[in-house]
Amino acid sequence: PPLFSPLSLSSLSLSSLSLHSPSPLSLSSPLSSLPPLSLSPLYSPEARSRMDHPFTVVVAIDFGTTSSGYAFSFTQDPEAIHMMRRWEGGDPGVANQKSPTSLLLTPELKFHSFGFAARDNYHDLDPEEAQHWLYFDKFKMKIHSTTDLTMETELEAVSGRKVRAIEVFSHALRFFRVHALKEVKDQSSSLLEGDEVRWVITVPAVWRQPAKQFMREAAYLAGLVSPDTPEQLLIALEPEAASIYCRKLRLHQVIDLSLRPMTNGLSLESDGSRPFDSSFRQAREQLRKARHSRTFLVERGTGELWSEMQTGDRYIVADCGGGTVDLTVHQIEQPQGTLKELYKVSGGPYGAVGVDLAFEAMLCKIFGEDFIESFKAKRPAAWVDLTIAFEARKRTATPGRSNALNISLPFSFIDFYKRYRGQSVETALRKSNMNIVKWSSQGMLRLTPEAMNELFQPTINNIIKHIEELMQRQEVQGVRFLFLVGGFAESPMLQRAAQNALGQTCRIIIPQDVGLTILKGAVLFGLDPTVVRVRRCPLTYGVGVLNRFVEGRHPRDKLLVKEGRDWCTDILDRFVSVDQSVALGEVVRRSYTPARSGQRKIIINIYCSVSDDVVYISDPGVRKCGAITLDLPEALPGTVAGAERREIRATMQFGDTEIKVTAVDMATNQTVRAAIDFLSN
Repeated sequence: PPLFSPLSLSSLSLSSLSLHSPSPLSLSSPLSSLPPLSLSPLYSPEARSRMDHPFTVVVAIDFGTTSSGYAFSFTQDPEAIHMMRRWEGGDPGVANQKSPTSLLLTPELKFHSFGFAARDNYHDLDPEEAQHWLYFDKFKMKIHSTTDLTMETELEAVSGRKVRAIEVFSHALRFFRVHALKEVKDQSSSLLEGDEVRWVITVPAVWRQPAKQFMREAAYLAGLVSPDTPEQLLIALEPEAASIYCRKLRLHQVIDLSLRPMTNGLSLESDGSRPFDSSFRQAREQLRKARHSRTFLVERGTGELWSEMQTGDRYIVADCGGGTVDLTVHQIEQPQGTLKELYKVSGGPYGAVGVDLAFEAMLCKIFGEDFIESFKAKRPAAWVDLTIAFEARKRTATPGRSNALNISLPFSFIDFYKRYRGQSVETALRKSNMNIVKWSSQGMLRLTPEAMNELFQPTINNIIKHIEELMQRQEVQGVRFLFLVGGFAESPMLQRAAQNALGQTCRIIIPQDVGLTILKGAVLFGLDPTVVRVRRCPLTYGVGVLNRFVEGRHPRDKLLVKEGRDWCTDILDRFVSVDQSVALGEVVRRSYTPARSGQRKIIINIYCSVSDDVVYISDPGVRKCGAITLDLPEALPGTVAGAERREIRATMQFGDTEIKVTAVDMATNQTVRAAIDFLSN
């Protein structure tokens, strides 16, 4: 028998959709006396602010593909955002307050170090010994690219050894927890209890529910919060966080690419100084002080950049990170400054890592893929060195450059190649016929400007194409501003391409300290999670139900005869539709009844689709993506006539950054333990 049967309820959808009919029916006799369902907030904003009140500090962790960091703010002083301390180590030419997303585990799988320390320690290991250690780098992309992500998904270390991904992520989060709490305690006069901290973790907006749940589970494992107090942890969407921060910007805190002709990525005044000159100098001075103090002050209301914006003006935030590019379209609602999402989030794996992969592919072309794989396995630390050398040069690449960029090849690369192939690196370059890469007698690869362009172009073209396609959509017409944020937005190569392609259609704004925009926005989101008032659903979600079979309308292979009645199986009862507007706090309610007496659990499979043009859960493109579990307490004697009369009402919320579910046993009005799981699929 099925684990549940839906009750006879009008199939309800959120406000913008009409009621569907016929209503899904249950195999047991329908409860026709139920009141019609309506959409109501799960809790009021007042209740929400009361809930938010017990936190004394918000700590946000920006867990990036290439670099990560944290920032915090005390709820008593929400205008001050404190950035994390400067890290030990650090790279020449990379002034960043974040640290590389690199993790080192001992051969016994114990945590050793994170960030610059992990990289440096790994580098200093003896090559033989290093093969037993586990070094992870840029591992966040694996979560994006894994289609069937579970708690058992594994990550491969540079040495080839594998370990569960959830453990790798929780080691990193635990490291941040320890560092952040220590720093918060240093700055706080009172003793901090664990439950006074609200944590925020950022994820790409294009991540699906399983990946978001994965980060939450990793945070539980790392001890950030307990699974019993899930509201203590918020998942923030990266471009949304950036958008929240951009609302606060003042004119001297941005670079407006649309104002001036460009030279090497940033525009220059006639006297060779930078744009908005006097205010820019002030900003530089403020920035210098801020770097020193690591405290950023934000506007109480919205910043002066927005005074030009009318209510209803639209803007795009393009979060160009290490791994992914996320695009979100927002409308600002004055005077309260809340945000409304206008089109479902889009993007893809077009981050700066694409340039690194193109460099690796170029090396494979010159030296052979077999050699590069062997070199990575046998000389892992030297390979990490080479990638660091390339990273530093990548950041200095500018569109107008006329001379070559030199990249030092580690001595062990040159030596290893000679032993492996029996010829010199120089000979390999000559034979490869790659005229855009030369050899310098000082042991360096000389990448000509053409070579650099070739490495950047595919990734940049993907980003520009994606933004252009988004701007052509009906819902996005009339965009006034394009904000470029994220680490890759610092690249003059990307800035120039964006200005050339899009500068005529909208103003392109780059916040200063653009790599920290998401981190600051995530703190602001933690202080007020209600700031994004309306979101768009990325997918259509629903469950499979039975309806009365209608001859000629339903296919025969869906016919189920039960107790002399004809039913149609597999009909998708939609909760929400793709790209549907859902306001914060809006809910979808459904009632379920156990299929047999004594049943202690109801398990309801959830299906999703990227299209809304679906009728049955067996249609192409529809897949099972998760399950709702309702734990039923034992029915009290005398309260329920029979199990099939028992009604469990589930309430689902789709307007937040994660899908949430609560449930009530209508007979006793008691809360039923309800969980929604997208990971154990």
